[in-house]
Amino acid sequence: MALIACPKCNSEDINGTPQADSRLLIHCEDCGHEWLRGEARRDPGRPAVRTIDSLHAAFPTPLDVRLDVRERVAALAQDFQLDHREPDTTAAEFRAKYQALFTRDGLRDASPDDLLQFALTDTVASAGNMSGLNRAWKTQGPERAAEKVRESIEYLLHGPESLRLEDRLTHLVDGKKVGFPSFNKEPLLTKVLCVVEPERFLPILKYSAPTDGKKEIVKLVFELDLPAAEKVAWTIGRLAVWSNDLLRSLVGNDIPDLQQAAKFLAWAKTRPALSRS
Repeated sequence: MALIACPKCNSEDINGTPQADSRLLIHCEDCGHEWLRGEARRDPGRPAVRTIDSLHAAFPTPLDVRLDVRERVAALAQDFQLDHREPDTTAAEFRAKYQALFTRDGLRDASPDDLLQFALTDTVASAGNMSGLNRAWKTQGPERAAEKVRESIEYLLHGPESLRLEDRLTHLVDGKKVGFPSFNKEPLLTKVLCVVEPERFLPILKYSAPTDGKKEIVKLVFELDLPAAEKVAWTIGRLAVWSNDLLRSLVGNDIPDLQQAAKFLAWAKTRPALSRS
């Protein structure tokens, strides 16, 4: 496919996914542009081509949650807030510090100690076991490791504007772009988003995890099924961002502080669902 170039940015960093109608869905890894190549084989029984826009349009929305479930969750939110009214000042201070460090200018001066502390601390949310990152950090040395972490964050937050955030996230997780591989994990990259955009991103760091991922929470709390991650269409970046936005829409009006909203969801998933009560 080296002879094919993206019509928008002229990049040759592209891949093709065979479609059921014999065409190829071409995806530019640099700018995210997608187009179809080849002649379609007419077969009305075949499924339609799934582009990123058609996938996003097909992703569940709050309207897909039953009314009785929404009412039940709203009542749970009221009960939860009676006992959880105090904001987390430690998390707010942490976010303010790293919001400044993760700007374009701030990243250049972000120290190795600050970047390592961001990964290791449980403030805002725990990204899980960091033993692999610690080993890689020591192997490469603090200065080199910090330089690569800056590249990861720069690409995620300030990468090509023509490439959607969800696809930049996928590129980093899948190892297709620059950065520090041990930092380019879904939990740490999602934590970056939670700090930079705390009014959009919930501190729930994995799309799918036993009972604790966004996919599982949507099922347990809202009785709604989300798709499993795959390599081609439902990529991890798309699902991570779209499921976050779904949960934000479902709970954000009742609990605008998303740090509190995440705690509420962790609590609400333990309440008996309507279908199980």
